Amino acid sequence: MPALLVWDLGLVPYDTAWDLQRRAVQARRSGELGDDLLILVEHPPVVTLGRGTKPGHLLAPAALLEARGIQVREVERGGDVTIHEPGQLVAYPIINLKHHRQDLHWYLRQLEEAIIRALATVGLEGIRVPGLTGVWNERLDGTRVKLASIGVHARDWVTWHGLALNVTNDLATFAHTVPCGIDGVTMGTVVEECRLRTLPPPPLSAVRHSVSGALAEVFSLEGRPVHHPFPWAATMSDR
Repeated sequence: MPALLVWDLGLVPYDTAWDLQRRAVQARRSGELGDDLLILVEHPPVVTLGRGTKPGHLLAPAALLEARGIQVREVERGGDVTIHEPGQLVAYPIINLKHHRQDLHWYLRQLEEAIIRALATVGLEGIRVPGLTGVWNERLDGTRVKLASIGVHARDWVTWHGLALNVTNDLATFAHTVPCGIDGVTMGTVVEECRLRTLPPPPLSAVRHSVSGALAEVFSLEGRPVHHPFPWAATMSDR
């Protein structure tokens, strides 16, 4: 079975992971990286503005956020405003869709499916909302809370950027934006939704394992952890 190499980097600055993704895409396109790759990270507080960001969806001036220790970055992925902060699992799949299906809409649905399968391992039912990308959970009172955001980009059918699943984060950074550009959206976390259903709250490490396994599964790949830098990443640096 073809491999999905899983590289868990822990907490790293956003710019470091952004640079690493660019290098990985180049290596995957050239063949230097012979397998699909999944980069797992957490980020310090950062707000990223995708190509679909609408005016007014950033509720505070970028300079004010930067002064408070929250980075602001304009990025090439699709979608609107996305927030990252510690306790949130961020997954960046570097997938060559020429080996799967050359269809970005299909790819987005596969990412959603992986999240839904991962949530099922902790007892939560992830749901889709028609017309919106991402994964939600419906509470017993009927309230829908968004647990995962997705925004992707592709070059020559090799993907980068990816998904962000709120697990143990406190959601504080979200107060400065209209998350994903959806008015009135309520964001939630895996541990809070488990608590409300009296389910054992999973540690981030367990969710990380479930997400990486589910991503391998939906793309019919065999997950293989890697613990060493790749040659093409040797000059990677914090910026």
